[in-house]
Amino acid sequence: MKLIVNFILFLFIFQTFVIPASAQDTKIQPESSTGYEEKGAVSGKEIMIVTANPIATEAGYDVLESGGTAADAVFAAQLVLGLVEPQSSGLGGGGFALYWDAAEEQLYTYDGRETAPASIQEDVFLNADGEPMDFYEASIGGRAVGIPGIPKLLDTLYTKHGGKVSRDIIFEPAMQLAEYGFFASPRLAALIEANKPHFRYFQSTKDYFTPNGAPIELGSNIKNDEYLSVLKSFKEGGDSIFYTGEIGKNIQEAVNGAWYNPGNISDDDLAQYKVIERPAVCGIYRVYKVCSMGEPSSGGLTLIQALQLLDRFDLETHSPNSPQAWHLIAEASRLAFADRVKYMADPDFMQTPGTSLLNPAYVAVRSSMIDPGKAMENVEAGIPLNWDNQALGVDKSVEKPGTTHIVAVDKYGNTVSMTSTIETAFGSKLMVDGFLLNNQLTDFSFLPSDKNGNPIANKVEGGKRPRSSMSPVIVFDINDRPILLIGSAGGSRIIGYTLQRIISILDWGIAVDNALSMPHILTIGNSIEIEEGFEDFINTSIFEKYGHKVKVKELNSGLTAAYFLDDHWVGAADPRREGMAQGR
Repeated sequence: MKLIVNFILFLFIFQTFVIPASAQDTKIQPESSTGYEEKGAVSGKEIMIVTANPIATEAGYDVLESGGTAADAVFAAQLVLGLVEPQSSGLGGGGFALYWDAAEEQLYTYDGRETAPASIQEDVFLNADGEPMDFYEASIGGRAVGIPGIPKLLDTLYTKHGGKVSRDIIFEPAMQLAEYGFFASPRLAALIEANKPHFRYFQSTKDYFTPNGAPIELGSNIKNDEYLSVLKSFKEGGDSIFYTGEIGKNIQEAVNGAWYNPGNISDDDLAQYKVIERPAVCGIYRVYKVCSMGEPSSGGLTLIQALQLLDRFDLETHSPNSPQAWHLIAEASRLAFADRVKYMADPDFMQTPGTSLLNPAYVAVRSSMIDPGKAMENVEAGIPLNWDNQALGVDKSVEKPGTTHIVAVDKYGNTVSMTSTIETAFGSKLMVDGFLLNNQLTDFSFLPSDKNGNPIANKVEGGKRPRSSMSPVIVFDINDRPILLIGSAGGSRIIGYTLQRIISILDWGIAVDNALSMPHILTIGNSIEIEEGFEDFINTSIFEKYGHKVKVKELNSGLTAAYFLDDHWVGAADPRREGMAQGR
């Protein structure tokens, strides 16, 4: 009960002294013209964990304190996040994890991305006229549900890198919260209200989030008996219950029997799902080695390529609010995104250039296209070395922001950087046994080919994994020690959010908590986007003189990070959300 008592105390303090009575807005507000102030970093010499929700952080921290590994802690934290932050991730979703094994001095990367049912057709997201469906028309219901990967990913981490504590210890926090209840946080309550029209499609979802017809409000006590039952079965039976057991049958029935947008998941689709251990994608930036996830995530390749395109520029000589610096970052991002939307996809289904996009000669040619004084008029994908398959279309799909990120360090020196998601807020809106199912298949290109008939690499195919922007990162120093764990939520903008913070910390020496609090300035391939409320941080008129289009908009990230400084870790969470760091 320790976890529940502590969280009740936290929530009282949070609501009374931090959240004004009328506040339902979860985005950060500007505090000064600089835009970045200290937001509450936490230090720890031995253990550290940061998640997007304080109760999940405490669950993971208790596991670390009990002697668990970083893998054990992430397992516990994710089980809690699926309950207290169901809009972002959970057992019905997927994710990617980087695990640094300190004893082996080995980096492992695990692909727990969802897969499409074998029977799916490439025109599944086209309407009767052959045009792409509206996003919400396509994403709600069974049609967009991929085979969940999180249960098997968590058990894989536990089997290969965990087990220092029992499954009882790992599962107990989430089981207590499901049985006795937890308080609806400001962010959860606000998102339930905003998504209320979408819950009407399915009775179980409607009953859970809008009991008696009214949305769950801030501070409401929420219990979840069905989730408790699933956790008990998961603890005892392992992940097989989701793929060949009773829970898998329930997922199949919910998806295939959905009255709106039914899917077609078979027994084999579930039984054949596997987590894939893939080679890490790594590249040198300055004196650091930056490692992330390979395809089907586009995050690692795009992020690292952008950093390497910038390597010849002395960003450290610029200030954080220098338009010149952000012009260079934007141009590198535009070039990297141009390669992303053409080439990156599930490498098991499509021959892709892969790490040849990071070839030093190719990067040098692309970097030479960046003019320090002028924006490029047209940015197109390059031609990687030894690449002869150019007949590919451009994928114009954009991922929606419904994701979470966890970083953890244990007393043995192991570290984890893991991003998980159910795609858009509340996923497909289909609820099974107390957890939501993803809508990840809408991360595929709705169009199978371009207007010239060229196939799109990220087109829909049976058994394929949709392209992702999730970018879990571990940065190593010159002695090959992990010094920075970072990642974010935010759909296709995850790459830009993470890129900005790596530069802020490594080039500009900004403290990790201050870096996460900085105003967002990024591009996903076209205009420069500046976070609403921070227009005074930088002189946007200079961007226009460079030739950039500028858009001011709400940009709601979900960064978590831990940075090794001197002899200790410093952890911090994005102030735009409800995250918290805890260390010792």
